Amino acid sequence: MPEPELYWTFAMHLSVTDVVLARGERRIVGPVSFDLSEGQSLAVRGPNGAGKSTLLRALAGLLPVESGTIELAGPDIDEDAPRGEYCHYFGHLDGLKSALSVEENLRFFKQLYGTGSSLLSIEEALHKVALAHTSSLPVAYLSAGMRKRVALARLLLNKRPLWLLDEPTSALDTASQERLGAMMQAHLDSGGMIIAATHLPLPGRMETVLNLEPAMADSRLAEEVWL
Repeated sequence: MPEPELYWTFAMHLSVTDVVLARGERRIVGPVSFDLSEGQSLAVRGPNGAGKSTLLRALAGLLPVESGTIELAGPDIDEDAPRGEYCHYFGHLDGLKSALSVEENLRFFKQLYGTGSSLLSIEEALHKVALAHTSSLPVAYLSAGMRKRVALARLLLNKRPLWLLDEPTSALDTASQERLGAMMQAHLDSGGMIIAATHLPLPGRMETVLNLEPAMADSRLAEEVWL
């Protein structure tokens, strides 16, 4: 069972249909199709260059879609709002300011995400990643693994139904991976959805796997139209 402070119901559904992603005239990903409902997870796997990170950024609304559709539906979804407002995107870069303290960094993100969707306090989120003792320390003092845990704490500050995680276990020790697994399971148990791109084992069980293959070197969009 999820912990009480992490429980809510999203009743969301993500539908990805024949999505193609391109850079210039060259196809990078696709066509890709899948569906995800509340409480479900998807692992995106594939070799380097297969487009795992590109797909996550497109799902978060950070990259345009060449063709196909990405639809996030649910009773609380505002169709006029950017899809990114309903996503937590966790990329390779931690987005932390080294000169600011751990607490100051998290306070910035909590305000950025919107106080109306508050989930845990900064103190509670740091406790979940076993970093409560670092609250007043400048981020510059932290190891790579500790910085990653601070970044992961951002997921717990505000309610967003879709977690998009790019190599979330890199730089994490065994104990931290177990904590991440507990966070992910609590999110799923509460009705959230998770898509994680990785070539490493993930904590917990991912229900579905999407395998991406690198696009062929000569896969130009203009050529595909005529074939």
